[in-house]
Amino acid sequence: MSSLKVTGVNKVYPSGETALYDINLEANDKEFLVIAGADGSGKSSLLRVIAGLEDASSGTVFIDDKDMTEVEPKNRDIAMVFQSSTLYPSLNVFDNMAFGLRLRKAPEALVQERVKAVATILGLNEVLYRKPKVLTTVAKQRVAIGRAIVREPKLYLFDEPLSGLDEKLRADMLNVIVNLQARLEGSFIYATKNLSEAMTIGTRIVVMKQGFVQQVDTPANLYDYPANTYVAFYIGAPTINFIKKVKIEKIEGGYVAKFDGGSLTLHENTVARFEKIEEYANSGAYVTLGIRPEDIKVEKEGELKATYDGAVKNAEAYAEVNLNANTPLTVTCNAQAQKGQELTLKVDTARLYVFDAVTCLTLLNRDAGYKVTGLPNADFVPLAFNEEEEIHERLKPKKQSKKK
Repeated sequence: MSSLKVTGVNKVYPSGETALYDINLEANDKEFLVIAGADGSGKSSLLRVIAGLEDASSGTVFIDDKDMTEVEPKNRDIAMVFQSSTLYPSLNVFDNMAFGLRLRKAPEALVQERVKAVATILGLNEVLYRKPKVLTTVAKQRVAIGRAIVREPKLYLFDEPLSGLDEKLRADMLNVIVNLQARLEGSFIYATKNLSEAMTIGTRIVVMKQGFVQQVDTPANLYDYPANTYVAFYIGAPTINFIKKVKIEKIEGGYVAKFDGGSLTLHENTVARFEKIEEYANSGAYVTLGIRPEDIKVEKEGELKATYDGAVKNAEAYAEVNLNANTPLTVTCNAQAQKGQELTLKVDTARLYVFDAVTCLTLLNRDAGYKVTGLPNADFVPLAFNEEEEIHERLKPKKQSKKK
């Protein structure tokens, strides 16, 4: 199969909107790389640039170390499955899947062999000679996937292929795609806004936001070692809690984080990882604390006091509490409580995250718990939040003044 390398790719639409900014990314041979982000993050634009369906405004796309930037899409040997791949209504399943091979004038014996082999893998043998109109939504998407993979291309690109399916059908199709990648040993690049999909299938995840890459790493490393507040918020459900406007103070024997509603003594592991802690201590500079809901529990004894606001819907073990007027927290809570009741919270301070209040970048170095993979882009450092904002403002489409 193939490797992928994207260097310095920018994409600016004629309207002036910047969809991709300075994307540098590598995917290894036989890797399942997931590109994750909300709507408007740039993940679909990136896939379309890789496929050649859209031209990059600048930058280079390499496949197997060959520059593909000026190569036509049909000659890049890439298969792409879209959110709603359109099948040819007049052709049956077999002929839909065979279309690409026949277009390339492949021998009919090869067409028969490939289509039947892929149909077996995807469970389509019983519908091979039916028209698309009588197929279920899932079967249609299986045919679309089959049509893409039957050519055995160098790269397989998936642009939110399961969007619109209910949870059960999505899970079934996800298993199909994962097993497919394992059997084909192909290089899969899969874009999704569904976090559970990304965490389930990705060897690595590329987290994107508004055209900028935020972090590239394994699901476990993203969860435990987020590069900034966005990644910390995006990776995890329920989402992480943030306590803002926190000041670090040096006290006898250690350091304490003080904020409206309480304070937390920093764990020795946090202090050891906080390389610049002396610059922040007693300086007046603010930091933001991050605490995962599972690391802050309602117990009889604890460091913080908060008022109960209600149970989290569809999650019996979690509750919403208010640390102060501006700081709601999601916490682990197995006890019964009344709205407005004061609760005591116990925080696992060894699991605290600390971010700069202005840049939103992590202030903690990696420790021995970080799983070194040797995979590309693991040491990528995103731009500071204020730098991103400045670039967005600078590149924002200018409104045309009306002529009088």
